[in-house]
Amino acid sequence: MRHQKKVRKLGRPQDQRKAMLRAMATSLFMHGEIKTTMTRAKALSSYAEKIISFAKKGDVAARRQAGTLIYDQEIPGAEEMTLEGQEKAIKTTVLRKLFSEIAPKYKERNGGYTKVFRLVNRRGDNAEMALIQLT
Repeated sequence: MRHQKKVRKLGRPQDQRKAMLRAMATSLFMHGEIKTTMTRAKALSSYAEKIISFAKKGDVAARRQAGTLIYDQEIPGAEEMTLEGQEKAIKTTVLRKLFSEIAPKYKERNGGYTKVFRLVNRRGDNAEMALIQLT
């Protein structure tokens, strides 16, 4: 029996499960919403909310912890940031977006940063689909 077992195994070994959640969280922060299966969306919801809680702290230690939980990819098509007094443009990455745009939105909120919507079942295997988005 699975009494008091919180980890959703998602039918994968631990290393693959962590990599999948990490990639999904990166995509969620990059695009604001993603479409996936219901069980993956529920697992991603708690994972992403922990990362946003780190980002709300805003210090260097929180930035490093959040950096270990997502892939710090460059966002294609995003405007480049320039620092005051410098000519060099800084490319916008997922980690920078998380700390500069996403976390300040939730400064006053104590959780509930993501929302999961049910969609129609997938045609091929009738899997429950969901849309998870940042609220």
